[in-house]
Amino acid sequence: MLKVENVKKAFGPVTVLDGVNLTVNPGEVVSILGSSGSGKSTLIRCINGLEKLNAGKITVDDFDVSKPRELAEARKRSGTVFQLFNLYPHMTALQNITLAPIEVLKRPRAEAEAEGRALLAQVGLGDRADAYPAQLSGGQRQRVGICRALAMKPRYLLLDEVTSALDPEMTAEVLDILARLAKDGTTMVFVTHEIEFARQISNRIVFLEKGVLLVDLPTEKFFADDGGLAQPRVAQFLSKMRKD
Repeated sequence: MLKVENVKKAFGPVTVLDGVNLTVNPGEVVSILGSSGSGKSTLIRCINGLEKLNAGKITVDDFDVSKPRELAEARKRSGTVFQLFNLYPHMTALQNITLAPIEVLKRPRAEAEAEGRALLAQVGLGDRADAYPAQLSGGQRQRVGICRALAMKPRYLLLDEVTSALDPEMTAEVLDILARLAKDGTTMVFVTHEIEFARQISNRIVFLEKGVLLVDLPTEKFFADDGGLAQPRVAQFLSKMRKD
């Protein structure tokens, strides 16, 4: 179980997360919606220990991400995919995928490479294992990023606006992969602006506004007039996103 308990995070005088509580159970797909600056990406960075909390607690399978020794264990259980790929440019696609399993999990190189090639094949990149990031399209790089996260065999997959830097065709490629992962029961926390996709794959949707978690509802209820849409800010946000 992934638990966020009364988390507060500020950058100088600006409060970015203000008393956020969230629980994600194994097998769930939870989408996080909200306008730019609402704290969505900061929440992901706090969950994987990239940002220190001002208050509150985050645990991944009971490992506290605020404690250095426990953070290492927490990170073994969660994989993160960022919006700008963050691939090492001097490494091939396969090397990017196998680096952490070999260095962190101490997997034998041959075993890690075999699993890395299998992951690339699953996302349609079986013939691109030896390509460098500069030789790949944005959609292909993002698929490698997803493979890199999955290579750690995480219990939880954290996805931060993974399609925001992609054109519509590349976005469709990546969303197709995520839909398959969701169908296979992969636990995901998904920060996105893809409203209809979130509606299709999520068990729950949460809505952040200026660092406050306003709504946390089952997907069907979130889009209902007597559910999420009863919250004026949510209704305004969805209306604007659909017009855009």
